[in-house]
Amino acid sequence: MASALQNATASLQSKNPPSARLPTNFTSPKPLNLSFSATFPSVNLSTTAGTTNRRRGSSALGTKMSATAAGSYASALADVAKSNNTLDATASDIDKIERLFSNPAANDFFANPTIDLEKKRQVIDEFANSSALQPLTANFINILIDSKRVDLVKDIVAEFEKVYNKLTDTQLAVVSSVVALESQHLAQIAKQVQKLTGAKNVRIKTVIDPSLVAGFTVRYGSSGSKLIDMSVKKQLEEITAQLDLSDIELAA
Repeated sequence: MASALQNATASLQSKNPPSARLPTNFTSPKPLNLSFSATFPSVNLSTTAGTTNRRRGSSALGTKMSATAAGSYASALADVAKSNNTLDATASDIDKIERLFSNPAANDFFANPTIDLEKKRQVIDEFANSSALQPLTANFINILIDSKRVDLVKDIVAEFEKVYNKLTDTQLAVVSSVVALESQHLAQIAKQVQKLTGAKNVRIKTVIDPSLVAGFTVRYGSSGSKLIDMSVKKQLEEITAQLDLSDIELAA
């Protein structure tokens, strides 16, 4: 299966019709290695997994297999990006892909089996052109489309993030706030997280969360296990916990 994948990967561009190929205006300062390692999951994995799930009737098994496949795809992409010295650029591309597939309409489009694969490739080519994706990343998404593994994109994004952070000694910090914080405030948060973790780099990801009322929270550590909570919501919860408000009646 590994050799079949390598052949499929190497010949992807030659097999695609002209409209499905990567835009010719993509250039690179040096030739890109677009072949993936033998650890890359087989293009037949989706069929095998589906058959196994139906035969065993185990959704837990299907989830485990999907997680394993996502990790393998992410590791393969990171390996190729590292060998091409484009790891940081690929991480930036992955952020763009995450935003694309977070749109329910886009996600439904690529997951719809009745839509022709060529149309899906054309959309990826247009997105790659408008978002300045690297040929490697665009080619990677086309491989997922051809192998009917687009359903793994969100999991692959999460797994790639883990691989990238490990390779670059980067600590991810998710900053949630009611409104977007100023860049200098985010820089201060990054320095604090770096001091707490000893990481070489800190990568900030921002999230808007109106439920916080005011202030912000910072999640970091393994799978966001550690929390810095500077939100008004937290303060209100602490005040409520200390007071017994059950017998207080508000004036009409």
